[in-house]
Amino acid sequence: MNQDDRREYLIGELLKEEPQYARMRVPENEGEQKRLLRSLMNIRPPRPVSDKVLEIQDEYLREEVAARGIIDSAALPASALDSRLVLWRGDITTLKVDAIVNAANSALRGCFVPCHSCVDNIIHSVSGMQLRMECDRLMNEQGYDEPTGRAKITPAYNLPCRFVLHTVGPIVAGTLTKTHCRQLADCYRSCLELAADKGLKSIAFCCISTGEFHFPREKAAEIAVQTVVDFLRTDERLERVVFNVFKQEDYDIYRKLLG
Repeated sequence: MNQDDRREYLIGELLKEEPQYARMRVPENEGEQKRLLRSLMNIRPPRPVSDKVLEIQDEYLREEVAARGIIDSAALPASALDSRLVLWRGDITTLKVDAIVNAANSALRGCFVPCHSCVDNIIHSVSGMQLRMECDRLMNEQGYDEPTGRAKITPAYNLPCRFVLHTVGPIVAGTLTKTHCRQLADCYRSCLELAADKGLKSIAFCCISTGEFHFPREKAAEIAVQTVVDFLRTDERLERVVFNVFKQEDYDIYRKLLG
C-alpha cells in the first residue's frame, strides 16, 4: 500500500463504524481526504479496533510524520539563562524528545471537535487512535475527571517523541486569580516531577492554558519559566526542557524571559 491506499482504506473502515455515514461520498482531493480522515479519528469514541486497522493507521501516520520532518530537540540552541532550557517555535508533534506535554481537558480523552486547532486535537490526531483508548483506560481506572494541575503519562504511539504527559490547566473565565496562577504552576511542576520520576531526560512544554482556556499569555510565560527554573535549581535529573510556542507573539514573550 502507498499513502493514498492507506488513507482510503482507513476512511472506508471508519465510515463503516458509523451507520449514519455509510453513504458518504469520499472526496477525490488528497487534502479533503486528509481532513475527512482526521475528522473521523477525532470523533471516534475510545472503542476497540482491529489489529489490521491499527497496523495500516500506524504505517500511514508514521509516513506522514516523516514527510513533515522530525526536529531533534538535542540539536536546538540552548537559552542564555540556562543551558538546559530551549525556546523553539514550531509544531510540537514533529519534535524528537523524551516527552511532550499535552494541554488536556478534564475528561483527558482528547478533543472530539473535528479538525479543531487546539494542541490536544493535534497531538491525538498525529499519535493515533491508541492514544484515546489508553487515556480512556486510565480515566476509567481513576473513576473521576482529572483535577487541574496534575499530570498523567502515556506512550506517544506514532509521534516522534517517546511519551505524552497530559495535564489540565486552569480555565480563566473573567479575572485572573492567585488560584489560577498556583494551578498553572502546579501543571508545570507535576509534569517535571513525573518526567523525572520516570527517568526521562528531556521534555517539551506547549503553552498550557493560553489558548481555549484564556490564561493571559505574558503571565503564563512568567509562571512557566519561573516554575521550571525553580525545579531545575534543586533537581538535576532533567537535562533539557523545551518551551515550545506556535505563535510569534508567544515567541517574543519567552525570548524576553529566556534571554
